[in-house]
This record gives sequence, C-alpha cells and structure tokens, in this order.
Amino acid sequence: MKIVHVVDSMEVGGAETLVAQMCRLQRDQGHDPQVYAIAKLGALGERMRAEGFRVEAEVGRKLIDSTLGFLRLFRSFRPDVVHLHNPTPTIYAAPAARLAGAVSVISTRHSLVAPPLNRIMERKYAFAARFCDWIVGICDATVNNVEQAGSAPRKKIVRIYNGTLPVQAEPEDRWPVKKGFTLLFVGRLEQVKNLPFLLEAVRDAVKQNPGIQLWIVGDGTQRASLEQLSEELGLQSHVTFRGQQLEVARFFSAADAFVMSSVSEGLPMSLLQAFSIGLPAIVTDVGGMAEVVRFADGGVVVPVTDGKAMTAAILDFAANHERRKQLSENAAAAYELNFTLSAMVDAYNGLYRKARRARRAADD
Repeated sequence: MKIVHVVDSMEVGGAETLVAQMCRLQRDQGHDPQVYAIAKLGALGERMRAEGFRVEAEVGRKLIDSTLGFLRLFRSFRPDVVHLHNPTPTIYAAPAARLAGAVSVISTRHSLVAPPLNRIMERKYAFAARFCDWIVGICDATVNNVEQAGSAPRKKIVRIYNGTLPVQAEPEDRWPVKKGFTLLFVGRLEQVKNLPFLLEAVRDAVKQNPGIQLWIVGDGTQRASLEQLSEELGLQSHVTFRGQQLEVARFFSAADAFVMSSVSEGLPMSLLQAFSIGLPAIVTDVGGMAEVVRFADGGVVVPVTDGKAMTAAILDFAANHERRKQLSENAAAAYELNFTLSAMVDAYNGLYRKARRARRAADD
C-alpha cells in the first residue's frame, strides 16, 4: 500500500516518534510510507529523510493553502491510505485526501480534548471527520473523550492502543552520572505537563530523602521558567535538565522510576518506553496514562492536584525496592502483551484494509 502520514510537524515528540516508527515498520512490511508535515521538518523529519523516506514539510500554514497543497501532493503520489494524526492535520487534509481519491482515510486523536473545549476547533474537526473512514482513539479515555465532545459519529470511533519499539538497555558505562534514587520525565516542557507541580513535590520529598534526583529530558516553551523555579526551590543539585534528546535509552536504563504530572494526557510514548524496559511509573490521574498504569499494575496513580500524594509516592518508591521490582515486572509484561509497535501497526494495517473494503462495497 501507498501510505501517507500527515502530522503537525516532525519535531521531537510522542506522536512524531510514533509516526517515524510506524513508517520504518511499514516499509519493512513492503509498503510505501511517506510523511507530510504542516509545519517544520524538525529533527525527526531530518533523520527520516536521511533514512530514505520522503518527508514534505511546511505544506502551508493557513487552511486554504494547506488544503490546496495537500490536494496537489495527494494527486501526485496517489496514496491508498491517508493517515492523519491529530485535529489540525485532519482539518487541513481529510477533504483533500478524499477529493484526491484515497480509498482509506484515518484520523488518530493522540490527546484528549482538554478543557476548556475549543468549540470552533471541534466543529471544524467534526466536519473533517465526515471525510474519514475511522477516527482512532489511542486509549479508552481518548475514545470516551471524543465521543463526549461530539467530534465524530460514534460508529466511526475505534480504539487502537499506542505501541512503541522497546527501549534497549544500555550498559552502565554509558549511563549519565547518577547520584541516588533517580526519577525520569521525558516529554515536551509545556504547561499541560504541569511540571511546577512535580518540582514542588520533589522539593518536599528531598527534605526527607536528600538522595532523590529528577532528570527532565525534553525541551519546550516552559524550559526557562522551569529552570528558574528549580533554582528558587533550591533544587540545583537534585534536578537536571537534559534538553531535547533523540536517543533516550541511556536515561531509561539508568533511572529508577518514570514520572509524569500532566493535567491532560492521552497515552504518552515515553510511558510505554518506560514499561518496555521495566521502569515503574508515578503518574497523575488523567487520560490514558492513568488508565494504562492501572491496567498494567505498573505503578502508582495520584490525584492531579494532590502534591502530598505525589511526594508520598516518590518517597515510597525510593524506600521500597521490592515494591518497585514487582511493579517493574508487571509493567514489562503488560508492554509485551499489549503495547508493542508490531501489534499497533498490524491493527492499523487491518483498519486501512477494512476501510478500503467498506468503501469498495459501497461503490459496487
């Protein structure tokens, strides 16, 4: 099959990493995948180009420009499948995909519709969803969220859990310098990640256990303010900002637990990467990450506004090696059964074909 993935950009992020991994596996399976980005090419896009993939970037920043740009690209490549990732790519490219004759048009919602509801965006998405065969939620929380927002007909909404390649453990001599019990956050440094809440919880935990460390891997608009807050909280020797990293295996290998404090979240790739290497998690009670941590019994879920609960969970993990070991085994087992890249790609490939069959039957 000729497959086009349409994304916002190919900067380093969870959905973008997922798309890159999907393309590699789909190519190995004999398909012809390409990536079209509305905005920047990004580091992941550059890497994919170096690997021989066609990656188009900056396909128009405005709706009419993008729609016409996508229509031109689709008519040139004539894809069998157009796979749209998140609302803006769906709004900009779904009508063009259908006009160009794509036989399967799929939209994946990688995140929740966070409050307050952007009604204009969701109305636009609902219109674009008419041109899609399927709307995919990456966890039950996302499926329920899309249904409640009225963003698509319920008969079109299905769930396919995110998947990822397993993180390969790195030898200890490749680990970053480690001083004590180490928490790891991997993600974009944006307001939705609620990192001030996490820093304050770490400050309170350090008062009782001075050996606790936090590594923050990622970059974003909040980095400067977070670094300043870390200094104000007296955490200079406990919190390390590692910046954007294309290779994260050494951080996952060295850390003792994964942590994420978001106020809204789908099913982050970094959580699944943590599970793949047997890293237990402490997460806030939102979206797919809480759903999966409970499902896997691979960590602890704390209320999103309860700093004392986050602090207590950190201290418990630091003190209780046997508990972490059991949660680690649970996390790794859940990953193997439910969250591998091949399981996810197989599910999407089946959905692509199902959409094609349904459309051909309707045309007959």
